[in-house]
Amino acid sequence: MDYRTALAFGLPLGLGIAAFGSAIALGKAVAAAMEATGRQPEAATKILINMATGCAFIEALTIYALLFVFGISGKI
Repeated sequence: MDYRTALAFGLPLGLGIAAFGSAIALGKAVAAAMEATGRQPEAATKILINMATGCAFIEALTIYALLFVFGISGKI
């Protein structure tokens, strides 16, 4: 198998795995934040800020994966 063929199959597959992992992580983060808000409604602002920061980091990892795929796909 040529390296171009391997990249053509591997890059979208890797990006899909990264997006799936990001979706799972975001779902767990939001679910935990909603549960924490339900337990302590007076701390909702602090919980929201921490959840938003965590979600931004999770999304950043997915964007890095996307940029990596675009950068490497230029080699095909």
